[in-house]
Amino acid sequence: MVAVRRAGGEDEEWAPTDLDLEILSLLAHGLTIDAIGRRLGMSDRTVRRRIRTIADDLGVDSSIEAVVHAVRLGLI
Repeated sequence: MVAVRRAGGEDEEWAPTDLDLEILSLLAHGLTIDAIGRRLGMSDRTVRRRIRTIADDLGVDSSIEAVVHAVRLGLI
């Protein structure tokens, strides 16, 4: 579990799944949504939805910010 800052300024705990961490890692390595989907056996739509959920959970607005935030937190 990691503490993440929410919009209202309060900290909350987030427990990333192995899939969340794998998607973040693949994004950090420069894979496209399509390539991530193929590697994980998921549709592009599912990958996009997971990335959006991860970004929301981390309190950021984009996949790039999610990767940066995950690196800063030591998750990837």
